[in-house]
Amino acid sequence: MTPAVTPDVTRAVIRVVLVDDQPLIRSGIRALLDAEDDIEVVGEGATGLDGVALALAHRPDIVLMDVQMPEMDGIEATRRIASDEQLAEVSVVMLTNYGLDEYVFNSLRAGAAGFVVKDTEPADLVEALRVTVRGDALLSPTVTRRLISEFAARPADALPSAELSSLTNREREVVALVAHGLSNDEIAERMVLSPMTAKTHVSRAMTKLGARDRAQLVVFAYQSGLVVPRRP
Repeated sequence: MTPAVTPDVTRAVIRVVLVDDQPLIRSGIRALLDAEDDIEVVGEGATGLDGVALALAHRPDIVLMDVQMPEMDGIEATRRIASDEQLAEVSVVMLTNYGLDEYVFNSLRAGAAGFVVKDTEPADLVEALRVTVRGDALLSPTVTRRLISEFAARPADALPSAELSSLTNREREVVALVAHGLSNDEIAERMVLSPMTAKTHVSRAMTKLGARDRAQLVVFAYQSGLVVPRRP
């Protein structure tokens, strides 16, 4: 039994729920995360139903969720978490075996904040959780751009309807840059803005479009035609 982690009052502790149907993977990831001073695993589950229940019980910062699981898969569990107003502050990060598969893009459509592949380097997984809490950029941006280019043009249920006309020209430009995987700092540099101004433009665009997070902002950008996937 892993001992309880006592939060360090001098720094914010990232509270994580871990959901994967393979006990060996769960125990390995838990050992990795419990070794970090600023991360605490507050619950573990083996099914999507577990993930939803644990999210409601613990209200973690992040649910680290496998895609394919019994009883309920990670995509449906993500959809339920993302649509529950009680869990508005909970981010879902998907675990997948592949960097390019339709499960991942469907996860983003369902409301996931991003994804990591299971063979990623341990330090990169830890940093991915920190990036998610900061809300600054999608995880694995290079892989994400490839994924979106591969699947964004395929027919699929759109996000809740929103009009591009609700955005200012500057906000449209910002959304397009987010869709290309740029962070707030990179957007600020590209548009010759302060990082805080860039962050404000991103936040306003998310609010106007009803996007839960940057991942949904990216999906909207492609599905609305604001950004067109590049083909080889």
